[in-house]
Amino acid sequence: MAYFNLFDFKQKVNYKTEVLAGLTVAMTMIPESLSFAILAGLSPLTGLYAAFLMGLITAVLGGRPGMVSGGAGATVIVLIALMKSHGVEYVFAAVAMAGIFQLLVGFFRLAKFIRLVPQSVMYGFVNGLAIVIFMAQIKQFTITNAAGTTWLSGSPLWIMIALVALTIGIVIVFPKLTKVVPASLVAIVVVFLIVLGFGIETKTVKDIASVSGSLPPFHVPMVPFNFDTLKIIFPFSLVMAGVGLIESLLTLNIVDEISGNRGRGNKECVAQGTANIVNGFFTGMGGCAMIAQSFVNLSAGSRARLSGIIASITILLIILFGAPIIERVPMAALVGVMIMVAIGTFEWTSLRIINKMPRPDVIVGILVAIITVWLHNLALAVLIGVVISALVFAWESAKRIRARKYTDENGVKHYEIYGPLFFGSVTIFLDKFDVANDPAEVIIDFKESRIADMSAIEALNKLTERYQKAGKKLHLRHLSPDCRNLIENAGSVIDVNVIEDPEYKVAMD
Repeated sequence: MAYFNLFDFKQKVNYKTEVLAGLTVAMTMIPESLSFAILAGLSPLTGLYAAFLMGLITAVLGGRPGMVSGGAGATVIVLIALMKSHGVEYVFAAVAMAGIFQLLVGFFRLAKFIRLVPQSVMYGFVNGLAIVIFMAQIKQFTITNAAGTTWLSGSPLWIMIALVALTIGIVIVFPKLTKVVPASLVAIVVVFLIVLGFGIETKTVKDIASVSGSLPPFHVPMVPFNFDTLKIIFPFSLVMAGVGLIESLLTLNIVDEISGNRGRGNKECVAQGTANIVNGFFTGMGGCAMIAQSFVNLSAGSRARLSGIIASITILLIILFGAPIIERVPMAALVGVMIMVAIGTFEWTSLRIINKMPRPDVIVGILVAIITVWLHNLALAVLIGVVISALVFAWESAKRIRARKYTDENGVKHYEIYGPLFFGSVTIFLDKFDVANDPAEVIIDFKESRIADMSAIEALNKLTERYQKAGKKLHLRHLSPDCRNLIENAGSVIDVNVIEDPEYKVAMD
């Protein structure tokens, strides 16, 4: 056990655990990076280069030790249409521009807005992603040849199923014997040796693609540097940046919960942006945080940056020297590991408490999961979940505004308002006043409320006009400084009498 100090993080590190976790992560990143690169119509090496570059840069510069980044499917899927319409050079340019957008988010400290993602959306995101990971493994039970893609059958199918089952069994049982070595790595090695020793014919990494190559070459994207190019790549870059940051920051939050300490969101945004810019100029397909590989890393005992660095260097060494060995690793072993990752990723707690959760939260969680699985569009899924949750919150908050009414010894009627006054609550707010029967002077007390937006100001203006037409005077009392500023800024459109404004601040984060 020793201390490892790198870029402002001082952590106690078990070097053996970190190295073994890094090796395990590398084994699980390779097939996924290859699969998504091929899916997007890119060279397999662009996927491996992305795994190396993203993993190394974010491990060193990122805001969350223990989190793993690479050539993730969520970001690559965004670029498929661009690849088909304009080619790989535009993809590299779009990846670099996406990195610039992510850098700006980090520099302007906008990562805090991930707090707007409610727990129900988190459940939906994680569960949907777990299903996507599982479904991706089912595709490994197919084989592609000149006739097309067909399902395995006969002996190859049963061999594949048996090896996957053996892998899963080792991953489940081995931790009960010892946790010194990651169970996932043991499972991969054992299945590999069995297949090699008995000469079993089964699907291997080489059946997906070759992993042999050289160092990532420096390459300026060969696109015209003009406004027309910008118009083409801008929307793809913006969506890729958004998807990448959403997945990375949500993964960061999940890793925070597991590790028990907080990462730094803005620093992670800068690291993701830097990595994607480097990808764009070194022929990588770009990416973001990978929740499955992060779970593999954490379950292997890693809590520091070293495992991510080891994983990245391992991938590079495999590209340069180890391809002949890695290409013979059975896909069944990797499928079994990823199936267990999918099972571990799924929030089973959400199923146990589904009857205890508010119905809108249940609907939001299910909807986010369905969109994630159906469209593979994480950004859209999270955005829809957040919007629906925000609307539900606004509706519930609008119903909670109320008023306590009384008349003092001077004949002045008081309305003490409880709850925020905003666009959703103005109608209920206005209905609480009896202009015709109120006395000549009325005071609205906002000590337990606040004016939140322009709709609230307009409601006060309408109420003031009603009392003026009735020959009565309306006063506002106990406005906080930020509420009073709203009134003053809207002075040209509202005429109200503000009285007795003590200096107290509204609680804000």
